Amino acid sequence: MHLFNPRMIAALIGTLLGIVALMMLIALGVALYYGEDWRPMLLSSGITFATGGLLYSANIKNKNREVRKRDGFLIVSLGWIAMSMLGSLPYALSGAIPNIVDAIFETVSGFTTTGATILTDIEGQERSILFWRSMTHWIGGMGIIVLTVAILPLLGVGGMQLFNAEAPGITPDKLHPRITGTAKRLWFIYFALTLAEAIALYFAGMGWFDAINHAMATMATGGFSTRDASIAAFNSPAIHYIITLFMFFAGVNFTLLYMGFSGRVKEIFRNEEFRVYAWNTFIFSSVLALVLIIFQNYSIEEGIRGSFFTVISIMTTTGFITENYILWPNFAIFLVFVLFFSGGSTGSTSGGIKVMRHILLIKNSFLELKRQIHPNAIIPVRFNKKAVPQGITNTVAAFILIWLIVFFIGAFVMSMFGLDFMSAIGSVTATLGNIGPGLGSVGPVDNFAHLPQGAKLFLSFLMLLGRLELFTVLILFMPYFWQRR
Repeated sequence: MHLFNPRMIAALIGTLLGIVALMMLIALGVALYYGEDWRPMLLSSGITFATGGLLYSANIKNKNREVRKRDGFLIVSLGWIAMSMLGSLPYALSGAIPNIVDAIFETVSGFTTTGATILTDIEGQERSILFWRSMTHWIGGMGIIVLTVAILPLLGVGGMQLFNAEAPGITPDKLHPRITGTAKRLWFIYFALTLAEAIALYFAGMGWFDAINHAMATMATGGFSTRDASIAAFNSPAIHYIITLFMFFAGVNFTLLYMGFSGRVKEIFRNEEFRVYAWNTFIFSSVLALVLIIFQNYSIEEGIRGSFFTVISIMTTTGFITENYILWPNFAIFLVFVLFFSGGSTGSTSGGIKVMRHILLIKNSFLELKRQIHPNAIIPVRFNKKAVPQGITNTVAAFILIWLIVFFIGAFVMSMFGLDFMSAIGSVTATLGNIGPGLGSVGPVDNFAHLPQGAKLFLSFLMLLGRLELFTVLILFMPYFWQRR
């Protein structure tokens, strides 16, 4: 038996590129509608589609259509790299971002829903470019892999390997016996919430173009805005509250959202991760609201609005900005920094470590103290009143440890590029956690344009590493992955 099925790997990556090419055609329609130069988008779509077609053709005469676990890891990792490379074509060919490293950085940031940008004049860009920028968020938000498993039956293969490869260790509850059914339901919820937010933003005072772009960025927990000042450019409490609400939804496990749509609302509040996620949001927002009211002289309404927006934006790794938290008191900045390590719920579009992993790690750590007194007792960690297999808790502990190791190594590397301490740790947490804004020179009112080219490539790697949950990428660097035994 062969170690890999290279023809199937090539075919499925080709399918991903075909989807990206079709999405570029939507941006082409935007260019035509606004009378902009449509040729760069058409050429980008053509090149992407041709590349995908060549890869897919490798599988036409392939009788072995099995996708094994190793194949899944390669398809996910190589697929995201291929999408990022070809997804940068609209920027490069249009001249919006002529530097190829900058174009790749912006594209990776889009597909990984990080929201870190190198653009210094966002409002001066053509609308088709801004729409494609938001579209990369929307594609990556739910995961291009989940989208693809919905059409895998057309290729004659199953998609469970790919679903597991994108979220190793903890897999989302299946909403439907077939993984394709799950993908379709997840995308229906995703599309419905995006549409609902766009309509709400329009009636709150945004134009349709801004409303659609910000809705895509919100539900993807991405953070790309059509304005240089992000959401702060819209001096409207209604717009702020709407985006805050939908950011919160985007950070919830989409399985629970599906239950809510199905009328099983009680299931949401019975879920332990949701309760912790909601309480964390409330506690951190309340503390920061008091800080803004007492120390920054905000009114009560402004303090509540600004704190909830900032906390939810950072916690869900959306990265929209209404407040320059760098100007807050130091202890408030520290609380924001703590949120950088949070993340939303598993099964959501947010990045970061995720709330469930924190819960399991803390529970297991305290139970370890009890096991010291009762070394022979079997004391399992319980989540939602069910015992968690030891393998899962081990995986969670390993994930968080590796995440922290990568964080420290990343901060060291960025300091070697000449960044000061705050900027080094801020840039790494912002990219590895897929948050967007960081600290120091990459704070909420700054961007990543001033960084050296090598630093941008390194941070692009961290964005992919964070979006694909570490293991999916790092396992490719292990010698045993390439060995038969």
